[in-house]
Amino acid sequence: MRRLPIYFLIDISESMVGEPIQQVEEGLATIIQALKTDPNAIETVWVSIIVFAGQPKTLVPLQEIISFYPPKFPIGSGTSLSKGLGHLMFELRKNIVKTTAEQKGDWKPIVFLFTDGVPTDDSKSAITEWKQNWQRTANLVAVSFGNETDTALLAELTDNVLHFKNTDSSSYKQFFKWVTDSIKTSSVSVENNSSGFELANLDGETVTKIDLTKHLPSKHEIDNNFVVLAGKCQNTKRPYLIKYRKDISTNNFGDLEIDTRSYKLVGGFQVDNTYFELSDNSNNEFKINTEELIGAPTCPCCGNQIAFAVCSCGKLHCLGQEEVSTCPWCGNEGTYGAGEGGFDVNRTQG
Repeated sequence: MRRLPIYFLIDISESMVGEPIQQVEEGLATIIQALKTDPNAIETVWVSIIVFAGQPKTLVPLQEIISFYPPKFPIGSGTSLSKGLGHLMFELRKNIVKTTAEQKGDWKPIVFLFTDGVPTDDSKSAITEWKQNWQRTANLVAVSFGNETDTALLAELTDNVLHFKNTDSSSYKQFFKWVTDSIKTSSVSVENNSSGFELANLDGETVTKIDLTKHLPSKHEIDNNFVVLAGKCQNTKRPYLIKYRKDISTNNFGDLEIDTRSYKLVGGFQVDNTYFELSDNSNNEFKINTEELIGAPTCPCCGNQIAFAVCSCGKLHCLGQEEVSTCPWCGNEGTYGAGEGGFDVNRTQG
């Protein structure tokens, strides 16, 4: 039986923490559930999930959908597209059955790349390798989650660069229905000995195709739609993330209207220790002044009322009622008080 391999290459950087990654988890589950009721898909479709942040990981090895169980997605630091692509190509070389004189191999694999930001490393060599070895033997669909993705870079990988307007839970449902329909139409196509790659119709609202004939400037900065800070619980020693969303407000100064930028709290989110395994270990010099941050959460791990204490080592942790606190990052002991004015804190790579 010839297989139609479907690979999901998914960005799990810090900006995806919270609702975005939850929606992706639920979306993948609905895709698999729908495919399990489709006779053509059951016969041909095999699925794998690869995630990447600062490091890549095969979350689900290539397997037939009937035995597929949707996983829980981790979060990591950084957006290493080069490592994500490199790991994808490793998996393709390892798993794809080639056609020989004795047998027909797999149909062209289809890759869905989901990313919401800008790579934090140099992706040129990985893109070159993809073009040389896989561009003609695999179909890649790159999907930009939101407006801050480097679509010019994605355009170097594939002609199929799409924009998903991830505005609410309803749009996520529409998007994953489109992905499901695309896999179904492709599975029908291979059964009819056609190309094996047919995307479902785009609705023009939730998912749109990006016009690659227009000039698409590359982005080489940190994603300023969000600020994410990394902390560690003093009691459980578990890591957590504090996420803020950009807010632009207009203020009147005499006869002038001036737009000012700040970041409002989205929430605090507990992550597990795979966060460190999937993170880029290079030094991060990105900072944000606390004057730009509005709100602070309680500790999502232990419930301490303060999750925004800064140790002399520069890292964040939570505080309780104890007189002397111990930094879970470096082990320093000390007492804390409230300061006046803003100060710079380290932000994650996003």
